[in-house]
Amino acid sequence: MGVKAMLPSYELGFYALVVTCAVLYSGSGIFEASRDSMNRKAFRDGIKPGWHYFGRKMDMADFEWVMWFTSFRNIIIFALSGHVLFGKICSMTVPQHRAVMYMTYGLLAVLGSMGLLYLMIILSHCLLLYSVALAKQKWLCYVAGLCCLASFKVEPFGSWQSGFVTGAFDLQDVLFYGGCTFTIVRCMSFALESCEKEEGIYSIFDLLKYNFYLPFFFFGPVMTFDQFHAQVSTRELRRKEDEMKSIRVNALLHVGAIVAVDIFFHFFYILTLPSDLKFVNRLSDWSLAGLAYSNLVYDWVKAAVMFGVINTIARLDHLDPPQPPKCITMLYIFAETHFDRGINDWLCKYVYDHIGENHDNILKELVASITTFAITTLWLGPCQLVYIWSLVNCFGLNFELWVQKFFQLGPFAKLEVR
Repeated sequence: MGVKAMLPSYELGFYALVVTCAVLYSGSGIFEASRDSMNRKAFRDGIKPGWHYFGRKMDMADFEWVMWFTSFRNIIIFALSGHVLFGKICSMTVPQHRAVMYMTYGLLAVLGSMGLLYLMIILSHCLLLYSVALAKQKWLCYVAGLCCLASFKVEPFGSWQSGFVTGAFDLQDVLFYGGCTFTIVRCMSFALESCEKEEGIYSIFDLLKYNFYLPFFFFGPVMTFDQFHAQVSTRELRRKEDEMKSIRVNALLHVGAIVAVDIFFHFFYILTLPSDLKFVNRLSDWSLAGLAYSNLVYDWVKAAVMFGVINTIARLDHLDPPQPPKCITMLYIFAETHFDRGINDWLCKYVYDHIGENHDNILKELVASITTFAITTLWLGPCQLVYIWSLVNCFGLNFELWVQKFFQLGPFAKLEVR
């Protein structure tokens, strides 16, 4: 999305040296602040006993990380291990029907974790968007899909639908909205690809196989329907040379990242410290900058681990899923300011590239970027912070093109040739 360019290696090396020195210097201040505030009363809800052999307390302010890798760790491992096991058995015996097994296992997992009413809500949206796809009108697919997405992002419609799901556990809201919103995005991809099909339409069975692939169901990433359908329908399952070695290495890296984050939280309380403004006001400017930067990097690590684990499982299933997000420290153009590459690919294919075409026309680029970030705002949930984020990124994306066009004018083009 947008202008893409590669900086020279020497420039990247210089920036890396500057950032490394700055992080080490600011990190020392955060370490001292964390050590001095370990027993502070204001932090007792976020800082709790950690691994006993470290002799230090641990920052547990991020409930999602704690839920995924502590409270619900065994359940998640059990569910994903079952998917891998049954998928492997099916791939070895009846590879032409492996997509059916993935769908069946995913349906049962969703039913067991969220209940029958939640499954009925998901199926009703699938049936609605499948019915719209039968008309083979793209504009109707966009309108219906965005209205369905808005029904989960705009009150009181979201609360009304979530009210049907009974029971209560810590991750219920996350799973509810994650599964529902990703379902809408997948159904829109299915509907739009059906419009492109010259003869007939894909069956609702194809939609269910696509939507209920368990590793992607709750948290993504999103594979467009055409890619998923083509890959999962392949009968000859062959791996590239050293692919299994790469999968094993990636799996070990993700486990190592999880352990490294837990160790990091014993010495740097980056999530809890910002909760006390009086304490934060006493920190140096370097420590404050390091605190802000470390929180951004942690968000990237969390996303990279989550998508990386899912990516590894999908590769075991002979799929080629979207890659984990790029480290934010390596981002220097607005074209790469995204965490979820699957959503980015979806937006580029169905919105940004569809409207902007070759992205040479300034007016088309403006309309394409505004539309893209309007849908992104709806996806993230309309609020003031999202509005500001979307506005800044939309301007940045267009500003890069304006600058590029400006320096392509005659006088500057001649200077560049010389």
